[in-house]
Amino acid sequence: MESGEKKAIMEAILFTFGEALKVERLAAVIETEEEETKRLLTEMKAEYDEQQRGIALVELDDAFQMCTRGTMYEYLQKIASTPQRNVLTDTLLETLSIIAYKQPITRLEIEKIRGVSCDHAVNRLLELQLISELGRMDAPGRPLLFGTTVEFLRCFGIKSLDDLPQMDSVRVEELKIEVEQELKRDS
Repeated sequence: MESGEKKAIMEAILFTFGEALKVERLAAVIETEEEETKRLLTEMKAEYDEQQRGIALVELDDAFQMCTRGTMYEYLQKIASTPQRNVLTDTLLETLSIIAYKQPITRLEIEKIRGVSCDHAVNRLLELQLISELGRMDAPGRPLLFGTTVEFLRCFGIKSLDDLPQMDSVRVEELKIEVEQELKRDS
């Protein structure tokens, strides 16, 4: 099978599924090594970018997905009768960032960090499919564990959790001192 045919097959699969598919799964379908499959997908991505097509190929944590190019948003907005846009409130963003950096994490652990109940925020993030239930903790009560999803990566434009910004250690120490001072004032 020629590389053009392999690309066409993967394009059809990615278009039809509409979700991120692992390189290994695509490699199995086109009966090609994973390295070669990833090279072909990277070529496809470059071709789409070079031709400034309305569709883009994005890489998400060793998986690829076909999606609409970001510059097409205004045109999609014109065609849609009532475009729906989900806005993340400060509470949702705070809860999501805690989950992203501390996952897998339980509701109780989130609430300890935030200092308030997080039921609504966690439920809303589940609805938006930015987080999912990862299983249960092996502890009394077997609390649910939460973590981020591929949708989270897609929404924030990152390939993997390794791409999350890291806070510099000096700032972390400054924050610890501020928290300790605040706790002393409150007691």
